[in-house]
Amino acid sequence: MTMGRAFAAACTVTMITALTAFTAAGCANSVGGGSGAAQPEQDSALRSLKGQDRDLTDAEEVLVEHAESMLVKKCMEGKGFRYWVGPMASVAERQGNGYVLDDVSWARTYGFGGELEKKAERARLAEPNAAYANALPEADRIRYSKTLDGDLSKGELSVDLPAGGTVSTTSTGCLAEAKGKLYGDTATWFRVNKITTGLTPLYVPDLVKDQRLVKAVTAWSRCMLEAGHPYASPDEIREERHALTQGMSAARAHTTEVELAVAEATCAVKTSLGKTARALEREYRATKLQPYSADMATYQRMRLAALARAKNITDSEA
Repeated sequence: MTMGRAFAAACTVTMITALTAFTAAGCANSVGGGSGAAQPEQDSALRSLKGQDRDLTDAEEVLVEHAESMLVKKCMEGKGFRYWVGPMASVAERQGNGYVLDDVSWARTYGFGGELEKKAERARLAEPNAAYANALPEADRIRYSKTLDGDLSKGELSVDLPAGGTVSTTSTGCLAEAKGKLYGDTATWFRVNKITTGLTPLYVPDLVKDQRLVKAVTAWSRCMLEAGHPYASPDEIREERHALTQGMSAARAHTTEVELAVAEATCAVKTSLGKTARALEREYRATKLQPYSADMATYQRMRLAALARAKNITDSEA
């Protein structure tokens, strides 16, 4: 993996935030009628948040995703199906995925997150909704799928992506309905979500060639060599870390991973590589993404409005 590809992938996770399973792989759903009954609520929520644009914290993202899953459950049960609210990715699982790891404490506890990845995979395999759907008679299974995911032939939303191409989604189904209730104006949410989370290709190719970053990576690599870990860049570690622990016991693999992760983080702090990468990220986004500033601001405000609704939704569960 080149430094450019690794940085782009890392920025997508850490700067734009991880998306939920329901929005992965460009399959975000949103309910139709963006100019319908949800519009006044959306406008009111955005007006009240004017001047308060910010990203959600990891803990706030967990809350919003949990609330969305609760809304899906309510919708599915209202249609006669069972549905389980699964475990959300924890705060710890959402950390440590940047271009370079520079949180020594996190590295000392989780390494590169290998054990967290295994935990997430076990949770995915044990997810009860897929097992439930697969056990249904064929006709019910088809109806379950359309009830949950919607039917593209009955409603479609599309948006042109900043880096090229178009992505579409259905505007029906319980996933769409949940997003509509959580974010307000669903057509607007689909548009600004897809635009804002698709901006990295517009600036990362230039960012990774910036001599300030190149010099910081060189200093980091020198530090790693002195620590006994000859790596040219953080993405080289990402390429090799699974192979390094192949065939080891779980305990030994974790120890090996932690040792390397702590070295990476320590050198990133000493050389300011993490700070440099984040500062350049902010600089390049500010200078190169001006045409999308309104979309990005709306994205942040809609997420904050969703957070406020999520608190009410989850409070009702208590």
